[in-house]
Order: sequence, then C-alpha cells, then structure tokens
Amino acid sequence: MSRQIILDTETTGLEPKEGHRIIEIGCVEMLNRRLTGNNFHYYLQPDREIDAGAIEVHGITNEFLADKPRFEDVMNDLLAYLHGAELIIHNAPFDIGFLNHELRLVNPAHRPITDDCSVTDTLVMARQLFPGQRASLDALCKRYEINNTHRTLHGALLDAEILADVYLAMTGGQVSLLLGADDAGNNGQEGNAGIRRIVADVRRLRVIQANAEEMAAHTERVAAITKAGGKCLFDTLSA
Repeated sequence: MSRQIILDTETTGLEPKEGHRIIEIGCVEMLNRRLTGNNFHYYLQPDREIDAGAIEVHGITNEFLADKPRFEDVMNDLLAYLHGAELIIHNAPFDIGFLNHELRLVNPAHRPITDDCSVTDTLVMARQLFPGQRASLDALCKRYEINNTHRTLHGALLDAEILADVYLAMTGGQVSLLLGADDAGNNGQEGNAGIRRIVADVRRLRVIQANAEEMAAHTERVAAITKAGGKCLFDTLSA
C-alpha cells in the first residue's frame, strides 16, 4: 500500500542555524492516492520571538502560541505518524532542514528524518515539468485550475491540503486507479486492495460504445491534460 504524507511547516524565520523554530506543522495523509482524513496538525510554542516578516506571511503571533505545546511534546506522535511514509513537500530542503533542527534540539544524536522517510520535492518536479516558469504553489494552482481563493495567508495545514491537489494534478490528475473502495472483492490477495474481480460469465456483459458527444468530450479532456504538461496514454495511442 502506497502511503504518502503531504507536509508543510510555518516557522519563526528563514534559517534554523539562526535559531528559528517551527511554529506550525500540517500533514495530510494519502493512501493509494486517496485522501484519508487522517491529518496531523499542531501549532507550536517556539520559545522565541517571531520575525515581523514571517508574521506578514502566515499571520501567526507569539500571543497566539503562548499556550501551545512545544515540539518535544508532539515529537514522538509526529515520528510515529510519519514512519515509513513518502513525504511530499514543496521546497523540501526548507521543511526537512527545520524538522532535523528540531529533532537535534531535543536530542543532538537524533538521526535525520530522511533515515525513516523518503522525500519527493514538488518544487523540483514543477521546475522539470515547466522550465523557466514560475513554480510557486500559487502559480501551480493557477496552472492546474485549483481553487485557492480561501488562501489569504500561508498556513501549514491549508497549504498541505492545497499541495495534495496540486501533486495529484502534476502526477496525472486521477485521484485513484482503484475500482472499488474496499477490499471485499480482492479474494483475500494482498496488494490488490479495491480491485474487484468479475466472476460472472463475461459473455453476458453488454458493451456500450461511446457516442459522438462523449468521444468529443474525451478528446477535449486529453488535449487539456497534454496542454497543461501532463502525459496521457490516450494521446499516445491516438497519435
């Protein structure tokens, strides 16, 4: 089963080596390209002042964080949640650098998070797909027609939820290849969750051909995917 965690953080400033800390962490879980709703979200007390420039970006203040837990209070729960997952992050070195900094503050000998998780950087993906073009999260939302009008300020959980939509669009736009939502039809075989086997006589199945209007809509959709930089098997087959 493919387990991916879309992760984002907000911080007191830009550089952990200058003593800046994580003040919000937001994670969204996907299993087999389906959002599960099993999210992880905390605001954190950083024990230092937040840079004015950072507040302008995310709107989080020291007063708001005064009664929030510290990173060490949630660290074990976070590590258990992330264990073994593929982390999907936009500009991964920033967030991974801060996470490793926080882990080392708790335990200087703590191993880096990448020892336990793989990482996919959607910023690198976007720059490879669209060389020379803007690759910010807002720019990608515009390119893939993903509504982010509710995003007036940055927020870790909100940005993670938006990035999940962007990642699915960047990697094909199809939320799931599964035919069923449960494992009832997989005859108990692992690795085929949601694939439903047809045991009835296939000769009784009706074959319904697409009409002209449906074919036109299909062609238009394939063209839109290709124009947006995606790769579509149907386009290859029709060439």
